[in-house]
Amino acid sequence: MTPEQCRMARAGLSISTRDLADTARVSVSTITRFESGQSIPSMTVGLFQKALERQGVDFVTNGANVGIWLNKAPGIAPIVPVEGLNATNDE
Repeated sequence: MTPEQCRMARAGLSISTRDLADTARVSVSTITRFESGQSIPSMTVGLFQKALERQGVDFVTNGANVGIWLNKAPGIAPIVPVEGLNATNDE
């Protein structure tokens, strides 16, 4: 996931940096730093990428081109807080 894709995904889902940070269990400043192009650990990026994917975002890369697809179909699993994860809902 690139910083641009993160911004696109948030815009498409109409969520704020605070919403994403709360869902992914990271700080708002971490999201802000990443979206502004600063380096953060890839494991941390994975946390909020997974949170966006659970809301129906697919990240697309085609050479130098990047984008997202939004799957807003009914039945998308809701975001499960970390403490609520178990063997049946942890992807």
